[in-house]
Amino acid sequence: MTIKERLSISNILMIIVPVIITTIIAAVCLEIVWLAMINGAGFVLKDSPHFYNASQRISSIAENFLNTTDPNEQTEQIKHLEELLNQGSFSLTISALGVERYHFGKDVKLDNSKLLAAMAALNGEGVISSNGYNYYVHQTEIKGTLYSISILGKKIEDSPHLGQQIEDSPHLRHGMLIPFGIILTLGICLSVFLTNKFLIRFVFQKIEDPMNILSSGVRQIRDGNLDCRIKYDHKDEFASVCADFNDMATRLKESVDLLQRQEASRKELLAGISHDLRSPLTSIRAYVEGLLDGVAKTPEAQRSYLETIKTKSIDIDQMVSKIFLFSKMEIGQCSEHPEPLNLAKEIDTLIHEVGAEYKEKGLQITMQDLLPVTVFGDPDSLRRILVNIMENSLKYKNKVMGQLTIYSTQTEAAYVILTLSDDGPGVSEESLPRIFDTFYRSDPARQNPQKGSGLGLAIVSKAVSQMGGTVTAKNGKNEGLTMEIKLPIQENKK
Repeated sequence: MTIKERLSISNILMIIVPVIITTIIAAVCLEIVWLAMINGAGFVLKDSPHFYNASQRISSIAENFLNTTDPNEQTEQIKHLEELLNQGSFSLTISALGVERYHFGKDVKLDNSKLLAAMAALNGEGVISSNGYNYYVHQTEIKGTLYSISILGKKIEDSPHLGQQIEDSPHLRHGMLIPFGIILTLGICLSVFLTNKFLIRFVFQKIEDPMNILSSGVRQIRDGNLDCRIKYDHKDEFASVCADFNDMATRLKESVDLLQRQEASRKELLAGISHDLRSPLTSIRAYVEGLLDGVAKTPEAQRSYLETIKTKSIDIDQMVSKIFLFSKMEIGQCSEHPEPLNLAKEIDTLIHEVGAEYKEKGLQITMQDLLPVTVFGDPDSLRRILVNIMENSLKYKNKVMGQLTIYSTQTEAAYVILTLSDDGPGVSEESLPRIFDTFYRSDPARQNPQKGSGLGLAIVSKAVSQMGGTVTAKNGKNEGLTMEIKLPIQENKK
């Protein structure tokens, strides 16, 4: 049940319950007042136990009288009735269908209209008192006829058995209405208070439990437990809040993990920069000192020293350029101009431009089955991806003439897979997942910085990601390293 439904129910019950309780109290009070003030006669229902017991005994004898048909027995019962009635100064009247059939004892005249009203209030059964008299009424059915047995007797005011007589007076009605009014008011107030207390608990409990769960979850997140998740199975307003909390915790954990990875990457980047700059700078310093100390005495030796210094300076400049490019790509400030690109045409143009140069350096580049599909990206980024992979294959080749084969295939999900496979030494299986990390080389000792800065494949991974694709590396079946670049196809031109 949702909180909205509980509030709706509580609002309805807040009205209905007090109304029902007030109606019950009012009905009881009105019934009592009505019985106490029938036609203004002031009859009182409280009476003497002595009179009631005696009347029951007389009524029993009267029933036996009506039941018997033996004249002798009827005479005995009439005599017995007369004795009892004379002892208590009572009178007995037996009626049927509103007609008096028998009368025994003293002849006392009362206001019959008031007595009839009082009898109607008692439904023909009970005892009433009025004007100093006790009046007993009992109905019984004998031989198919309904008889009404009435017994009338004077009250004994001072008898401890009779109780306190309440006089018929106008003050009676006012005296009874005041306490009834107080009872009614207190009943209404009490019903409103108890209903309100129950409904507050009814609604608040639905809010308190999920709030405690959320508070506990927040405290655990605050204390560093980012794996905390809230389990909440109820279908109410808090279900979405708890789901959002779990989503927030997941995103927060991912953010913290990312920050930790970035911090580790930053430290590795600084360590890599320091390591890779130290080697060429050391060489430059050594050759400059050689020149200053006159180690290179001939013009040819001096020129050789200067050529080495120039080469090391170019290496440093290229490394700094790559670091600068990678940093800009990391923070999203690398200026790009993406456009639809014919992948086969772009690769063919690039290979015709640089293929001969790479062949002279010892790397033969071959194109096979390039699909003329269209991808969306920046032309310079695509060239940078290809050149970095070619540079990587050139630097790590272990043959006089290395081979690099480029081909593409299309998947059913509208993706093209561009594959660049060389015949180099490959990398160890444990190094494959990390070769796209910054400054990572497959040689943990990093003893060959001259083979690259360790940023080339990191730039490849970042550039492919910006084109909406992914890049993976795996060792060839026989030898070499294979790069698979998966890019979304914008338009397929065949």
